Parts: sequence; structure tokens; C-alpha cells
Amino acid sequence: MYLQRAADAAKYGRISDDPYLDLTVPSLADPSLAPEGGHVMSVYAQYSPYNLRDGDWTVARDTLAARVIDTLARHAPGLPDRIRHVQVVTPKDLEVTYGMTGGHPFHGEPALDQLFVSRPVYGWAQYRTPVEGLYLCGAGAHPGGGLTGGPGANAAREILRDLGVPLGAR
Repeated sequence: MYLQRAADAAKYGRISDDPYLDLTVPSLADPSLAPEGGHVMSVYAQYSPYNLRDGDWTVARDTLAARVIDTLARHAPGLPDRIRHVQVVTPKDLEVTYGMTGGHPFHGEPALDQLFVSRPVYGWAQYRTPVEGLYLCGAGAHPGGGLTGGPGANAAREILRDLGVPLGAR
């Protein structure tokens, strides 16, 4: 129900009271990212609407930040007092700054109907498109977005197959 409520809020143009949060702490692997004794936390608040029903993102970014921090604080008491800086990147920011249409870093929502054999659409899950020689290798291809390189590696494997290159060859 938690995920459904978070998704429903976005579906109706609202910011969830309890957003679904996906977070990483990159400074654990690279301490140079933060001052000594501190950390950097990157939080992806899933299901933020591109178009808000009321208002716009210039004002709503503070609301989103507050709700994310409140949600985190329920699981990590004392965290809000340790936060030194917050940067909110809205779906509109993703589109304007990075060219991600509709603010989708995964080239569409990674919902159940857009995963595996249906990513990005049914029939195109093996990286090939109806255009001969055109392959998909971005965030819209399986396994999706992020910095894994997975879609590119998978597309390269299919290209090599189509060219008749033995997969064990280098």
C-alpha cells in the first residue's frame, strides 16, 4: 500500500506525504566527496509528478525536500539536524537541464508493465528495433536506467550476434 499511495499522489499531480525513497551514500565508497567525518546522501524520491495539480516546482521543491527529510527522519532519528545542504532536482529540472523528456531518468517509469520483455515496449526487449541496424542501449532498455552500463553491454552483445561474431571472441 505504501508504494501505491506514493504512486497515486504523483498520478494525481501531488507530492506524496510519504514518498518512496531510493538512497545511496556514495561517500562511503569515496570519502573525498564529503568533508572529513561527513557524508553525501543521494535520495531519489520516486513518483514525483512532472505536472503539479496546484502550483509549480519553483515553490513545491521545498515541500518535496521537507517530505523527503520527514520520511527519512522516521527511520533515522536525528538525521535532519545533521543535514548541511539540500539540493532538490525536480522532474522539470531533469528535462530542462539534462534533456530527460518528462523528467524521466529511466526513459519512462520502471513499472511492472514496462519491465523485462516489455521494456521499452513489448516486442523491443532484445535491443533491436524495427529499423534494421538500430539498437536501443539507453535507460529505456532492460535493465533500465542508472549508471550500470547494463543496457549498453546487452545491446553490444546482440549487435555482435547479429554480425555473426562468436560471443567468446574478443
